[in-house]
Amino acid sequence: MTAPERAAEPLDLDAFDVLTFDCYGTLIDWERGILDTLHGRIGDRLSGIEDQRLLESFGRHEADTEAGTYRRYRDVLGATLHALGQELGFVVNAAEMAAFGGSVGDWPAFPDTVDALVRLKAKYRLGVITNCDDDLFAATNRRLGVSFDMIVTAQQAQSYKPSEHNFELAFERLGVPRSRILHVAQSLFHDHVVARRLGLRSVWVDRRGDRSGWGATPVADAAPDLTVPDMRTLADLATGPRP
Repeated sequence: MTAPERAAEPLDLDAFDVLTFDCYGTLIDWERGILDTLHGRIGDRLSGIEDQRLLESFGRHEADTEAGTYRRYRDVLGATLHALGQELGFVVNAAEMAAFGGSVGDWPAFPDTVDALVRLKAKYRLGVITNCDDDLFAATNRRLGVSFDMIVTAQQAQSYKPSEHNFELAFERLGVPRSRILHVAQSLFHDHVVARRLGLRSVWVDRRGDRSGWGATPVADAAPDLTVPDMRTLADLATGPRP
């Protein structure tokens, strides 16, 4: 992946009171979760389809579905799976679509996530702005090891990022100036483009690293203030490296 242009002004991590996070892709390894679920449930129909193609198709269809009339995320996932099948030439039934939609709580956290969140929680208030349903995120939250000070789900907002409304709802609940909030996310498309538009400083957690392509997120161009390869690096920068 080509690194986006970075903001010119250096980022002072001591200048913030609140860190807000995207969840899936940033804290949770959603690409692993997506692929494991697909291969585990319909792997017999995926012969000859490369994982990268599955992820890129997923990213397009998920974003298209989220841009339409609001529906629950579990239904977004079901519709995305159906669209994947239509594009790539396999058939899924209603039970498989429902199972894929409910699989979110089984998606694993990245190995560095929990320790980093615990360390960051000692210094900042932590929030989540997530494209998910309340119950699905509650299942995920049990994997994350901290109690968040603010949670905005797509279900609560009745919209999906990159809608500005999800961020505006977070601002309202946090009650602090935007200049004191730092947004941390993997997806340029869902998070960094809108963060920049709203005047938020942001950290890009570039989870894909040297892998080619954009994976499960649509292509986008944004200018994060800082890029790190994982959450451990961010925690080290913000709180000092572990001894």
